[in-house]
Amino acid sequence: MAAAPPNDRLGFLLSFRGELTSARIRAALGVAGLHPRSVMALMQLAPGTMSQRELAAAMEVDPSQLVAVLNELEDGGLAERRRDPADRRRHIVEITEAGGAALERVDAAVSAAEQELFGDLTDTEQALLRSLLDRVVVDPSGHGCGAE
Repeated sequence: MAAAPPNDRLGFLLSFRGELTSARIRAALGVAGLHPRSVMALMQLAPGTMSQRELAAAMEVDPSQLVAVLNELEDGGLAERRRDPADRRRHIVEITEAGGAALERVDAAVSAAEQELFGDLTDTEQALLRSLLDRVVVDPSGHGCGAE
């Protein structure tokens, strides 16, 4: 029995297109010299301050991973952490003015990349793609993908 061509396999097609899309988006993030998780953190912080724990939950990352992201952002002057005066155990995180400017540069570059990637799709098709991708089950542990 012959195997299906790669383009007939949704997993392969999504993986291949995902790698190309990832490369294009990473290039767009390069305008500010930031990694994707750093940009995600800035996007979460743009509306206002939040606790470090809230930020980790919003980004769906382990708090220990967030520490490295925040260290990078603080080293670049893009975000600040400070102790919560009401609870000295909590850290409050906020985006700085430089972080806001970096986020604006990244947003413009990502918008241009998305226009290249999805410009042939109508707004309705883009909404459908977003909806379908939201339904794709991705378990980072690799469990739950099939019968057990």
